[in-house]
Amino acid sequence: MKLLVTVVLLFCASTVWAFPKDSCGEKTCIDCHTLSKEEAKYLLDKQADKVLNIEPSQVQALWVVEVEKKGKRYPVYIDFTKNFVMRGEVLRLKDGENLTRERIASLNRIDVATIPLADALLLGKASASKKIIVFTDPQCSYCKKLHAEMKKVVKLDPDVAFYIKMLPLNIHPEAYMIAKSIVCNRSVAMLEQSFAGRPVPPPVCRAEAVDQTIVLARKSGINSTPTVVLPDGRPFSGYRDAATLLKMVGSKVQVPKEVGDTE
Repeated sequence: MKLLVTVVLLFCASTVWAFPKDSCGEKTCIDCHTLSKEEAKYLLDKQADKVLNIEPSQVQALWVVEVEKKGKRYPVYIDFTKNFVMRGEVLRLKDGENLTRERIASLNRIDVATIPLADALLLGKASASKKIIVFTDPQCSYCKKLHAEMKKVVKLDPDVAFYIKMLPLNIHPEAYMIAKSIVCNRSVAMLEQSFAGRPVPPPVCRAEAVDQTIVLARKSGINSTPTVVLPDGRPFSGYRDAATLLKMVGSKVQVPKEVGDTE
């Protein structure tokens, strides 16, 4: 259903909602249309507990309305006629950027100062100015793929470092004890050993930091791995390749084609 909404938005942006130039006289359409927070709340009714902000969307003839529902913040779209409300991902065709995900991340920033890093595994140099926090599960296949890309990043740009927090998920019953063992030993090698499917010895300490990370993640709205938290607090879940990771932190380093290719 989400894919359908995305396609409809992209199609209508260039056809149905491409209003004729004379529809608003000499003014632009945005000069003729308004939407207040009170009106948006009335239109959305129970779909939102609170309306946070309203601004014109990059898609013509749509308002992007930032709302909060049960503590989560996300955008919805209301058309200029105020007859339609749309929820779904909006992709920009020229570069494939997911505008909806970007806005959701901005709306749900995490205060990185509240994330303890004493138990985190360091991949890269501690002196790096661009510090990315990664929540990972030692038995997560996408975490394994992301980890390989992270190693490429620190090799290409020494000014980027990753701080890896263990977040074992319930869907991986063995991950909890493996995570504790990795934290006890502060060992990136043991994490990679788990990613490779090799056995990891039992923990030699209580590793309470793992339990604390689980609680912190729940409070921060992080419920999947891998989740990357950028230096400015924007969280992004899911796999990213090296080129995307570098772009996300504003690195000017380019990824050679042979390095960017993944299996």
